[in-house]
Amino acid sequence: MKLLQILLATLVTGIGSVWIAGMLLRLGVRGRPQDAGHGPQHLLSLAAGALLATAFMHLLPEAFESGLEPSVLFAVLLGGLVLFFLLDKAELWHHGHEHHHGPAHAHPSDGSAHGHEHGAHAHAPRGVDAHRPHLHAPRTGGWAVLAGDSVHCFGDGVLLASAFMADTRLGLLAALSVLAHEVPHHVGDLVVLRQTSSDARAALVKVSLAGTVTALGGFVGWWLVAQLHGWLPYLLVLASSSFAYVALADLIPQLQRRLAARQTVLQVLWLLAGIVLVTGVSRLAHGDEHRHGEDSGARATSSTPHRH
Repeated sequence: MKLLQILLATLVTGIGSVWIAGMLLRLGVRGRPQDAGHGPQHLLSLAAGALLATAFMHLLPEAFESGLEPSVLFAVLLGGLVLFFLLDKAELWHHGHEHHHGPAHAHPSDGSAHGHEHGAHAHAPRGVDAHRPHLHAPRTGGWAVLAGDSVHCFGDGVLLASAFMADTRLGLLAALSVLAHEVPHHVGDLVVLRQTSSDARAALVKVSLAGTVTALGGFVGWWLVAQLHGWLPYLLVLASSSFAYVALADLIPQLQRRLAARQTVLQVLWLLAGIVLVTGVSRLAHGDEHRHGEDSGARATSSTPHRH
């Protein structure tokens, strides 16, 4: 039953987020530099709030309930943050290496075009298309984007499996947070792939196939946790460090830009909406489980013979 839940959740987050991103692109939510990408900015705010709420209000408390030494779990949390920082640096180094050796410099005389492209890269929301250095080399960047997506989705699947193995409600909250984060992420992927090919449907299919790797990660995570159940608290802390790092190092810095007062208020409201969404879903699920437990207890009590 747990495996079925994990596979369904990973497929919904991995593929469903791609389809939602494609629908948003059809509706014109892209995030042009000149208007600061208000649509994607709102999505980024919502995703940041959902990730932070899941990490600090659900994953970490669940891990600490295991009874392990808090100092050990905090060390794992710190190690996870450093690990994701190093992975981020490695990805940036790899993209920078491709940029310096790729076809982007085949026409260095065209400074105006390169400057315009660099300006768009500097000001566009990272969650949409700014963190895709392949924009400088659109002819070779498509497969690199898909490869990076596949690795990222595999990691998401492992973390989701860890959450589901701890508690179904926790897994659902983690899946909701991953879905909120992956939508703006996949908007950027589709934008990049549409620059490499004019076939929008082919781009959607390619990113969807990369999203299916989330299910593979979920299966591997389910197998690992089943074999190494004692590692579950550490995996939950690692998942929370991943969520916190993405929110604090990737999403929120994109929101730290000078905007009109109205847009700033909207950013804060969308951030709070992400927190409220995760908290509300958690309370509803917890209430259902609590009522189910009370009903089970009542049936057990009624079926117990009374002694006189």
